[in-house]
This record gives sequence, structure tokens and C-alpha cells, in this order.
Amino acid sequence: MRPRRLKNEINVVPYIDVMLVLLVIFMVTAPMMTTASIDLPSVGQAAQPPAQPLQVTIRADGSLTLRDLARGKGDERETSRADLAQAILAAQADNPDQPVLIAGARDVKYEAVLGVMDELQHAQVKRIGLLVQPTGK
Repeated sequence: MRPRRLKNEINVVPYIDVMLVLLVIFMVTAPMMTTASIDLPSVGQAAQPPAQPLQVTIRADGSLTLRDLARGKGDERETSRADLAQAILAAQADNPDQPVLIAGARDVKYEAVLGVMDELQHAQVKRIGLLVQPTGK
């Protein structure tokens, strides 16, 4: 009996059969798939402009000033730490989503800034942030 020689050919008939079966499956299922619609915003429907923030400034001596940037730069008033939350809530009476920015002088301890932020959070003031100034390099 003669030993069999190896064939150097690939039998592609099974691959063609599998490909045709998959093609039929995709052709049948493709029309059944639902397409999703995406609602894109149009140019004419612009959201209302963002509200100008309230700015709480902590000075080096520990005094606080409250500035309403919506009313201009001249509306700055001194306030105590005990009255700060009520002053901010009164200023936010028209717009409760008005952001509050806390700015500290360069030589103010970070603990004082966190104390003011903690008091505002306990008073249920929304949207509190820290104001930073980039260094001039």
C-alpha cells in the first residue's frame, strides 16, 4: 500500500456554505431591526445664558465680602461669617441655580476657604465652586 501524500490545497467549500448561511440570516433579520432616532438641538433653540455668579472673597484678615457679578462690580458688601449663608440665599431668591464662587487671598489658609464652603453646603446652597487665577508666566 502506498502512503498518501499531503495535499497543498485548502478546501473552501465549507467556508462558502457558512458564508452563504450567514448572508441569508443577515438579509432576513436586517429589515426587522429598529433604527434609533437622535434628536439634535437646533440652532434657533439656544438655552438661556448662564447666570452670573455670586463671589465670596476671603481676605487675609479673615473678613468676607460678597459681590453679585450680575449686578455689576460695584455691588460689593462686607458680611460676617454668620450672615453669609442668609445673604447668599437672599441673593439667590430669584435664581436658585446661581453659582457661588469662593475666592481667597493668596495668604489665606485653605482651612478658612473650606470652612466657608462647608457652611454654605450646610445651608443648602447649590453650585459652589472655587475661583482660581492662573499664574502669570
